[in-house]
Amino acid sequence: MATNAFYNSAPLKRPSEAGLPPLPIPLSSYSAYRPQSVSRSEYPFTPNFEKNGPFYRAPTQDSNDSESQLFNHGNEPNNDSGHFGDSIPLRQQHEQIPSEELPLPNIDPDLDKSLPIPVSQRRKRRREPEKKGLFRGRVPWVVYIFTLAQLTVFIVEMVKNAILTGTPIEIHPQVNPMLGPSIYVLINMGARYVPCMRSTEGIQNSPIAITWPCPNTTSSDVTSPMNQCQLSDLCGFSPVPNPYVGDTLDTQPQPNQWFRFIVPIFLHAGIVHIAFNMLLQLTLGREMEKEIGSLRFLLVYLSSGIFGFVMGGNFAPNGIASTGCSGSLFGIIAVMLLDLLYTWKERKSPGKELAFIILDIVISFVLGLLPGLDNFSHIGGFLMGLVLGICILHSPSILRERVGSESSAYGAVAIKPRKRNKDGMQSFVKDPVGFFKGRKLLWWAWWAVRVAALVGVLVCFVVLLNNFYKYRTTCSWCKYMSCLPVNNWCDVGNIQLQNPNVNSTMNRRDLFGTGEVTLLQGLLL
Repeated sequence: MATNAFYNSAPLKRPSEAGLPPLPIPLSSYSAYRPQSVSRSEYPFTPNFEKNGPFYRAPTQDSNDSESQLFNHGNEPNNDSGHFGDSIPLRQQHEQIPSEELPLPNIDPDLDKSLPIPVSQRRKRRREPEKKGLFRGRVPWVVYIFTLAQLTVFIVEMVKNAILTGTPIEIHPQVNPMLGPSIYVLINMGARYVPCMRSTEGIQNSPIAITWPCPNTTSSDVTSPMNQCQLSDLCGFSPVPNPYVGDTLDTQPQPNQWFRFIVPIFLHAGIVHIAFNMLLQLTLGREMEKEIGSLRFLLVYLSSGIFGFVMGGNFAPNGIASTGCSGSLFGIIAVMLLDLLYTWKERKSPGKELAFIILDIVISFVLGLLPGLDNFSHIGGFLMGLVLGICILHSPSILRERVGSESSAYGAVAIKPRKRNKDGMQSFVKDPVGFFKGRKLLWWAWWAVRVAALVGVLVCFVVLLNNFYKYRTTCSWCKYMSCLPVNNWCDVGNIQLQNPNVNSTMNRRDLFGTGEVTLLQGLLL
């Protein structure tokens, strides 16, 4: 017998001299991941742990071999039926129970949280350190790409101005207070300038010939060759038909550089202008893109910028040459305001955040009232941002609680969604019919508001485009949204034709501001 052989090989002791076996190991010292074992020097035999018991430990090949050598000296069969026969796990018993099917002990889950982290996991954490700096967390690619593009375009502006005028910053006939290129260079590079985009009252139907400043002009003398260019020379890009005496507003072909509603987003008037916009874009814009996802941010950014330039083209003076991404940034600020109001109870200090956003909006709109600034681009971008925010942001927290919707991160549009929920875009694409089943009346009402807002802004966009190209109507009081009736400020930016024979010095106003830039005077010969 294996047991007799084992005890016969050891010196016999009296019962009073033999030590008692140790007590069972308490349950609290066991873990589902790191079960403790007992040294064989203290425990000369393995107890009969049941398969479903809390102390069962799956055997290994080494333990099988050692136990076989220890309990089965020689090749005698293990057929003893003594007192210890059922307590000795033999090789045949181990082979009958696969280790994959062994259940884990029912241990309190809070117990494992206090245990040390396994070495394998520690090494994994050291190999994958947390990213710090600009690329930590979700990377705002849209902000980085647009910022790089805008900085590159601004460098091109400075280089072109240096080639045409001799200096990267306009210093003749006057200094650009924004420390940037000439306004004529900006028009030639794609600034929103109405005479290059459509037939304009007083230009196409002018009874006399009109000449324009050249992109390389550095003189204020209307008789200088630098101020004797055609409209097509100033506008550049695709050929713009030059107006002739006797033309009408309906004469074909007409100027139609429609891309001037988009290109100005990448143009800036000077170092001060681009520094201010990039500061907002890399702070507020970056955080907003990380919050709502790149595709949502791109939609708001471009739509707000384009809608702002369309509104400015309808209501701003025709002589204003507008550049900058201010309209886009106002759209992002509008989305931030909505997000704050939607999650008011979840914020630590919502009052401070609201005060900061309102202060930023008020300062920007007040600056837009200064002469020469296109405040309509700011207003248009802000309105578009509000409407798109209603459409693309999650519903307000209070509303989501009442309709029983889940609250999750904006992962449905992001590249790697954090959490799927029944209100996400992926759920709609997967099961369009089931997406609308079981919804409450309040949920339908909120979606009706979203659809109405989206349809309304699209209709407004189409109406403004139609008015810009066809009707060319404006309102008498709209100009006061972009200027103050002080010292004829509201007349700044209107194209005025002047006869050089009456005054040899052109009465020209080049006014630059935070968001946009103004100009122009037509030259009358």
